[in-house]
Amino acid sequence: MDDAVTTRTRVAADGGLTTGAVARLLGVAPTTLRSWDRRYGIGPASREGGRHRRWTSADIGLLECMCGLTSAGMPPAEAARAALAAAASRTAEPVRAEPPPTPAGSTRHPRVPGALLVGRARQERRGLARAAVRLDAQAMDELLAAVIDRYGLLAAWNEIIMPTLHAVGRKWERTGERYVEVEHLLSWHVSSALRRLATGRPAAPGRGVSLLACTPGESHTLALEALAAGLAQQGLPVRMFGAALPVEAVVEAVRRIGPTAVVLWSQSRTTANRALVARVESIEWGVRGARSRPVVLVAGPGWSGPLPSGARHPAGLAEALDVLATVSGR
Repeated sequence: MDDAVTTRTRVAADGGLTTGAVARLLGVAPTTLRSWDRRYGIGPASREGGRHRRWTSADIGLLECMCGLTSAGMPPAEAARAALAAAASRTAEPVRAEPPPTPAGSTRHPRVPGALLVGRARQERRGLARAAVRLDAQAMDELLAAVIDRYGLLAAWNEIIMPTLHAVGRKWERTGERYVEVEHLLSWHVSSALRRLATGRPAAPGRGVSLLACTPGESHTLALEALAAGLAQQGLPVRMFGAALPVEAVVEAVRRIGPTAVVLWSQSRTTANRALVARVESIEWGVRGARSRPVVLVAGPGWSGPLPSGARHPAGLAEALDVLATVSGR
């Protein structure tokens, strides 16, 4: 840090820094700086004879803005427009960055509250993925809280969080054990964000309880945690039992709680326990003549093929929330 500060103080005295010095200062490749200059006009205001670049303090400030925006996930072209607009606003009347041009043959749709445009979703995913690769816990927490608050749980989960988790998982599969720490840390912070959301609102009285559990041997809980958070946001009572709940524990929990619905999550076919579904469906409670049974939802990719008799298989988080909200109100 001291070296960087010393280097910055030499800018005025030396008439600017070379591209190599600026690259070392900002931690980017010299080829990246040349590319930004050529493609987007993010370059030095003046050059020496022979076209040698000399970057002034103002030039470096522009680059720092560009680096910050791209690190947050903004595409370089959009980041360049925003950085140039910000620089112009400091020296003249405010300039508003133009939106990215619409590709030929496509239609720009109006913004719907809670929905993300494709480019914006990609930007947010890149920002979250980069924070995960850096193992930057604070940045992940801030990004997750921001996207959930800005777009709502459904859009944030479907278009940002889940695709980022899948991308990190694929990277881990391709590179062996290199990225397992990234996947684990990202999963922990996603889980933390969802749990904070799930405890933010008390359940409304008079609504039926939804019981959520992973099947025996199943350890993937994040999708169920997202469902629990979505139910809590709607004021619907939920009991979340998490990973690998044994058969007898599932049965005992259903008997004690008397839920209106039971959701059993299976990530793989090896943990899709159809016998457990049949057993849960047969459990009754209540006074004679007015006994109840739970509605059973099987969730997750493990339930491929013929479904257990009577069980429902929601296609995603939105459908599961709709079904459980309807069942809970009976």
